[in-house]
Amino acid sequence: MIDTFWKEFQNEIREYSGVETPPAYYFCDNEKDADECAELVRKGIKQATTHSLTGLQINEEKLPVIGDLAIVTDWHGIPKAITKTVKVQLVKFKNITAEYAFIEGEGDRSLSYWQKVHWDYYTRELSDRGLQPSENMELVCEYFETI
Repeated sequence: MIDTFWKEFQNEIREYSGVETPPAYYFCDNEKDADECAELVRKGIKQATTHSLTGLQINEEKLPVIGDLAIVTDWHGIPKAITKTVKVQLVKFKNITAEYAFIEGEGDRSLSYWQKVHWDYYTRELSDRGLQPSENMELVCEYFETI
């Protein structure tokens, strides 16, 4: 399904012909949020995502870099969109701005909503390793465009 989706995309956007199928993933750690985020990306509303640096390190995942391509799926692995990373920044949790929360596009797009859902997510992500989020934790802010 992913390879077919990628090949169809390559047939439409010729500049990506010859490019290997990028990694596919879903957002969040539950079906409801994953499906909502995939739809927001598909619509071009969600234009960023935020990884905890510690979470990436624990899972031995590479830091995103400008130009990275990815296939965003729903919870069940059905492809919904293709993204291209356009900017990456390291930012402490306490320094996330209302502007960034709006660009990330989730919920009511407010900073207070962003802080609550991300704090809850990082708590779940890190608690498996006996860690807790903090106001000073480093986050990887990945800006992308839906292509």
